[in-house]
Amino acid sequence: ATFLGGGEQRQAFAKARAAADEALQADPDMAAAHVARGSLLEWMDFDWVGAEADYQRALELDPSDGAATLGLSTLSGRLGHPQQAIGLIRRSIATDPRDAGSCYWLGWNLAAAGQLEEAEQAMRRAIALVPDSEFSLAGLAIIQIQRGEAKAALATAQQGSPGSWREFALALALQVGDDRRARDAALTTLIANQVDGMPYQIAEVYGLRKDADNLFKWLDRAWAARDPGIGRLLTDPFILPYKDDPRFAAFCKKIGLPMPDVNASPAPAVVAPAP
Repeated sequence: ATFLGGGEQRQAFAKARAAADEALQADPDMAAAHVARGSLLEWMDFDWVGAEADYQRALELDPSDGAATLGLSTLSGRLGHPQQAIGLIRRSIATDPRDAGSCYWLGWNLAAAGQLEEAEQAMRRAIALVPDSEFSLAGLAIIQIQRGEAKAALATAQQGSPGSWREFALALALQVGDDRRARDAALTTLIANQVDGMPYQIAEVYGLRKDADNLFKWLDRAWAARDPGIGRLLTDPFILPYKDDPRFAAFCKKIGLPMPDVNASPAPAVVAPAP
């Protein structure tokens, strides 16, 4: 459900919430139900404290629950602690080494910690497990952009099947290319087709374009739409360069996230061509 958008996403979350509530009413000690509710609190309600409580309860009930461990890991990343997230995700992968989602989040958090080579390896593992995942292909393209590999990022983005994440990956990859017309056209297409489903990702593209005003405009739209992508904020290579902007602190306060640790090592800067 987190990779859907608009009304489709809201319907999926509503069904998931009803199922989790029904399961917990039937059996309050069902670990899987606590994981499901924790995921909803994390991804849909932005209730970080409540999500942590449910994940922790699931692990109390079943210490080997890889989904609960993964949930805690993604929550750690959301709170700006990628190194902590990495350790937890590795535990989750040890439980289920063929889970592509765990490999994706390992790659994302490794990149946030500045470990780009390992990040790319993890993302390629996610793709190997689910070759048609446009979501993981977009993740690989992001890492390649961070590594300054514009041509490779574009080639990766072009591999995906038609869909929202392919459009997003192409829009990002083209921003670091030399064709200004193509950059602008890709962003225009993304906005036209994904205005409701991907406001956070549109903000990311504006961040890469060094357009702070539109970046914060689209972050506000993402919050209004309760876009789950907001959870990337404190590990996002295209958003974190603006952490010294007063609007960043105001946005963090509004959504209940802490400001990034000023002493933490930042991910490598991303350089886009001038507009």
